[in-house]
Amino acid sequence: MKKRDFLKQAGIISAGVVLSPMLACSPKGKVVTTEESPADKPWPEAPAPLADFVLPDLGFATNQLEPAIDAMTMEIHHGKHHAAYVNNLNKALGGKPFKETGYALEDICSVVTAEDTAVRNNGGGHWNHSMFWKWITPGGAKAMDGSLMKAIISSFGSYEEFVKQFSESAKTRFGSGWAWLSVDADKKLFISSTPNQDNPLMKNLVEKPGRPILGIDVWEHAYYLNYQNKRPDYINAFMGIINWDVVGKMYLEALK
Repeated sequence: MKKRDFLKQAGIISAGVVLSPMLACSPKGKVVTTEESPADKPWPEAPAPLADFVLPDLGFATNQLEPAIDAMTMEIHHGKHHAAYVNNLNKALGGKPFKETGYALEDICSVVTAEDTAVRNNGGGHWNHSMFWKWITPGGAKAMDGSLMKAIISSFGSYEEFVKQFSESAKTRFGSGWAWLSVDADKKLFISSTPNQDNPLMKNLVEKPGRPILGIDVWEHAYYLNYQNKRPDYINAFMGIINWDVVGKMYLEALK
């Protein structure tokens, strides 16, 4: 090779080495220069994956509610039943993503219908139990918020009458289900009960929708090991371990 030709080729290769740092590949393989970077013309990001729901902590030891609720019942109720609702909800959402809700559990409950059986049962089960653990506390929280007490007296005549009506709703729920104290659209308190894992958030399913601020689980798995068929005894014991601090805060939040 002549010296002149060698220098010509070497010059071309050298120019390529100098220019190469100025080139970049976009996420779609388009070659762009540093003057036209992906930062200037961003490509759409891939949709974020659905994050699985997880089993929440109880917030207290399983034996701390005794004698109202025994440790074994709590271990099974939380670690087996609630865990199953969480796992099955995640599976159900894999086939019915409810994208319009942003995967918020409360919003899922508010739009679910009778056709969404798996999401209805397991989404309700997860929300109901997640709140149930907050509504109970070792020894109970005796001090009730003044605003809530006034609302209870206004709605039911007295605290004792509220306890009577709430307990009766729980006692007379046939089969499995829940009894609720909720706030309606007019910011008034009302008592209701629902079957299975339905709750008042499920406006497409319940007779009267509302925002629950207290609920009692009357499925047999919530009490049968200790109380057998004596549901009224379990309900009476429940009234002594209510966390009125949480209920009061939820009431004030529901008024906003």
